[in-house]
Amino acid sequence: MGIEQAPTERGRKAARGLRKSAAKEEKKVEAQKGSDLAKGAERFEERSKSSDGKSAGTKQRL
Repeated sequence: MGIEQAPTERGRKAARGLRKSAAKEEKKVEAQKGSDLAKGAERFEERSKSSDGKSAGTKQRL
């Protein structure tokens, strides 16, 4: 759920905090890694492979 779709101010505040926290964590990981994290489809493929060594496409064909 996006920040604007939250039904209450408390929900919008929580969503903003979560987004800031995630961005801060991402920057920390990128600094430790020494390069940017993959985004979008690249990240999906990277995460899929890291779980069991197979790509998402390979898993779907099984």
